[in-house]
Amino acid sequence: MAVAMRLVCISDTHSLHGEMLPLPEGDVLVHAGDCTGSGSLPQLDDFTHWLGSQPHKHKVLIAGNHDHCFVRYPDWSREMCEKNGITYLQGEAAMIGGLKFYGFPWQPVFRWMSFNAKEGERWGRLNLVPEDTEVLITHGPALGIFDWIPEIGEHVGCYPLAKKIDELPQLKAHICGHIHESYGFAVRERDGLKFANASTCDDRYRPVNPPIIIDL
Repeated sequence: MAVAMRLVCISDTHSLHGEMLPLPEGDVLVHAGDCTGSGSLPQLDDFTHWLGSQPHKHKVLIAGNHDHCFVRYPDWSREMCEKNGITYLQGEAAMIGGLKFYGFPWQPVFRWMSFNAKEGERWGRLNLVPEDTEVLITHGPALGIFDWIPEIGEHVGCYPLAKKIDELPQLKAHICGHIHESYGFAVRERDGLKFANASTCDDRYRPVNPPIIIDL
C-alpha cells in the first residue's frame, strides 16, 4: 500500500534535542511533549528555533508536564511556536495533509507538574476530542499501553484516555511519551491502530531512543 503520510515521532527531549540521533525524513514531525528541561522561556525559544529549522513540511507540538512555560506564559509560548512554523495543539484539532490531528497535554497527577489533571477533569476534556480525529497526540500514555514502570511494577497510564481511544472510529495513530521506560511501537491486531511511545530520553535522561516512524 502506498504511504500517504509519514510521521516522524519524538517526545521528551528535555532540552537535549541537540544531542539526539538524526531525524529521518518524513512529512510531519510530531513532538509529544516535554520539549524543555525546566520549562523556561529561553529553553522553549531554543527548542522552537531548532524544531522550526527541521526539513519536515509540518511540525506539530504539544506540551508536557515539564513545559511550565505553556502554563505560566501561554501567549508568549504560543507565539514562539507560530513564528517558527510550528502547529501547537492544546486541546485543539488541526487538519494537516488531509488528516485531523488532536493534541492533549493533560495526564494523571504527578508531583507538582504542569498539565496535571484529576480523573474527572480528564474525562471532561477527553469528551471534547472530535469523533473524526485520526491522529491523537497525548503527553501521557493510555492505561495498559506503553505505560509500565518496572521500578515500581505498575501501569501508570490514563484509564479515561484508553476508553476514549476505543471510541474514536477513524483513529489511525496514537502518539505519546512521558513514561521514558516504556518507549516503543506496536500495531493493535484487531483494528490496525498504531501506538507509539516516542520518548527520546531513556529513564536516565539520555537522548538515545531513535525517532519512531509511522506510515499512514
